[in-house]
Amino acid sequence: MAFSLFGSSDERTEEQKLEDELILLLKKAKYSMMTGELDAANVFLHKAVRLAHQMHSNDAIIYTYSLMANLAFVQGQLDNAEKLFKAAMSFMLSGGTPQDDNAVIEMSLKLASIYASQSKNELAEHGFQFCTESLEAKIEKQKDLLPESLTDEERKDTRLLLGLSLDARARYLAANRRFTGSCRDYRHALQICQEEQGESHPQTLVLMSDLATVLDLQGKHDEALAHVKKAVELAQAAGHPDQHVLLGNMAGILMHKGEFEESGKLYQEALALARAAGDEEAVEQLQEGLKELTDRRDRPAESKTDEQDIKQ
Repeated sequence: MAFSLFGSSDERTEEQKLEDELILLLKKAKYSMMTGELDAANVFLHKAVRLAHQMHSNDAIIYTYSLMANLAFVQGQLDNAEKLFKAAMSFMLSGGTPQDDNAVIEMSLKLASIYASQSKNELAEHGFQFCTESLEAKIEKQKDLLPESLTDEERKDTRLLLGLSLDARARYLAANRRFTGSCRDYRHALQICQEEQGESHPQTLVLMSDLATVLDLQGKHDEALAHVKKAVELAQAAGHPDQHVLLGNMAGILMHKGEFEESGKLYQEALALARAAGDEEAVEQLQEGLKELTDRRDRPAESKTDEQDIKQ
């Protein structure tokens, strides 16, 4: 958080006092965000950004705008978040930060996600394309660099950001029922996560489950079941806290396969785990799944018709 604006620490100048005040405001803002006091965080950040401009500190302005943008994003203030992300990026680029810098691409990814949630599809797709193509080109260039010129952490961060970009685009494509492209991106994101984070990492398991969901929507139930079953087994072995989510997904896929008895068992197991975890949202979703399962059992003929509709 120290922006290293002043070389001498011998004298406590007025500028040094302003820097201390800025750092304190940013710490208060971050603490307020962590404790869920978002309105208080917003007040601290507005004071901080005014101070950063007063000090003409480019680094402080960028950092504060980034925090403000993320806060607006979390609060659902998407138009405001868009403006703040753009402001932060403008200061970064004007200060000489290259377009393929990971921080620039991360903000671009958030902008693309904002456009996706606003159904601004052309802007969203352009943003996702910029992120993935920039990172893929950057990774190719990094292959030609000498080992000592790039740390393992920098290489890993770039690959994981590519995985994050692919994951975001996959969700966007799935939401628009473009399942082939969604599967392609999920597979690539999953491969990156497995290589960089390991098979039992929570994000790897989520990607396995998400890929299974899209395959299920395409009517590829056997392949979907294989992916989600592996995710469940790895989650159980690792003591993953969200096992109930994976089990619920597996139960849904079994239901679509017509394996109602096994599906019901898994739904009940997932429901018990969700209640124990206090995950009310998951409890509600699992109860809806059980209701659908009951309806399908009672109306087997209509279930087959629904299955044909999903494949189409």
